[in-house]
Amino acid sequence: MRAVAIHVLCLLLGFAGISAQAETSGARSAESRSFNQVLASHTLRVGVFLAEPYVMKNADGKWSGSEIDIANRLAKDMGISAEFRQYQQWDDLVPALQRGEIDIIVSGFSITPQRALQVYFSNPYASAGISIATNTKLTSGFSNLDNLNRPDVAIGVVGGTISEQVARQLFSKASIKTFDEEAKVEDALVKGLLHAYIRSEPAPRFLALRHPKEIDVPVSKPLVGTREAFAVRKGDNEFINFLNAWIAARDADAWLSSTRKYWFESLNWQNKVAK
Repeated sequence: MRAVAIHVLCLLLGFAGISAQAETSGARSAESRSFNQVLASHTLRVGVFLAEPYVMKNADGKWSGSEIDIANRLAKDMGISAEFRQYQQWDDLVPALQRGEIDIIVSGFSITPQRALQVYFSNPYASAGISIATNTKLTSGFSNLDNLNRPDVAIGVVGGTISEQVARQLFSKASIKTFDEEAKVEDALVKGLLHAYIRSEPAPRFLALRHPKEIDVPVSKPLVGTREAFAVRKGDNEFINFLNAWIAARDADAWLSSTRKYWFESLNWQNKVAK
């Protein structure tokens, strides 16, 4: 597993850029705004992508999740309110930011060198990792991860994510199936249409907790670690300065760690979320 981690870390240094031509979810007016203009507007336009427990919808239609809490607290500390704009494809987020449709990405967004060519990253505010869940029945005869790296094995990923890049590098001989929503790939794994699912933690672990008979997490540690941060348009140094100060303050008062613990170390929130 150490060799695997080194190999995947090398992969992240060459992570492919996100297409700037992706379509957004619905028509939106584009208006690039500086940090001071955002403050003057009293609204922080936040780009998000549905993925539990980062960004979800409650049964009553309201937003919930770790990134929703973070974005709302960030906006509150700025003296304004957050307006969430959902995108149907993960790789819609950066183009939307570049076009000025949103002011910031707050969606469990991992730092990579290639993405840093397209956006300004804040300091990291959370650590995560890419892990794997497997269908117990389909992989019952597998003795190690190498057994997944063959043409008759189907591995599911959400398209446009680091997880997809990890899957294609680590399991280059397998059939990599891309999905546009986390729920769709999870459903395919549970139904036995996929051998495995590669995704950022804690999605694989949560899936195994919900379906203990069908799903297993075969390795205890992530395949590779990642760091999550805010992303804003390039050139907005004032915004980055504020974000870094905000992260330092909310880390010092333990607000970030307590929020993370609630969303990532239990399933106490799941009854509130729409199924």
